[in-house]
Amino acid sequence: MRIIGGARRGLILADVGEGDPAAHLRPTSDRVREAIFNLLINGGYGDPVTGVRVLDLFAGTGALGLEALSRGAARVAFVDDGTKARALLRTNIEKMQAMGTTDVWRRDATKLGPNRGPGYGLVFLDPPYHKGLGEAALTSAIEGNWLAPGAMVVWEDGTAPVPPVGFEVLDQRRYGDTLVTLLRGPA
Repeated sequence: MRIIGGARRGLILADVGEGDPAAHLRPTSDRVREAIFNLLINGGYGDPVTGVRVLDLFAGTGALGLEALSRGAARVAFVDDGTKARALLRTNIEKMQAMGTTDVWRRDATKLGPNRGPGYGLVFLDPPYHKGLGEAALTSAIEGNWLAPGAMVVWEDGTAPVPPVGFEVLDQRRYGDTLVTLLRGPA
């Protein structure tokens, strides 16, 4: 795994091999990550990355959020309740030298609670596949005021998700077992 683009392009991240099914670690491949950012940046949605606050739910290794940071995001908050994932995430944040622009929260992404700061304009949602956790996490983020108006949501799952009322499906693409759905939240 490496950073694909931006200021830290080429940076090698901590190796997790094929992932750790017991810890629900299934890192987004470099190819899928590159496709996601090409879609975000070249999809006609303006620039949903530069200067934006990013929320990375089910963060795992943090590759998606760190990629956003490399490409100009203002700050990234990583949420994961897995011990192994947070250890890898902290290693990757150190490799990226991004301690001042990141937050790591040990929290269940489906029970975020209230947000005490500004909302996030870009949300990465990469839950364990086929468990309905993405729907629960996005609902929790809405209820806790975690999303900025018109927030962009990048949702990875094995099947088509059911977005909450008020969210517009902008695009949907399949990459092997991964279905990437791009949503825009209510303004």
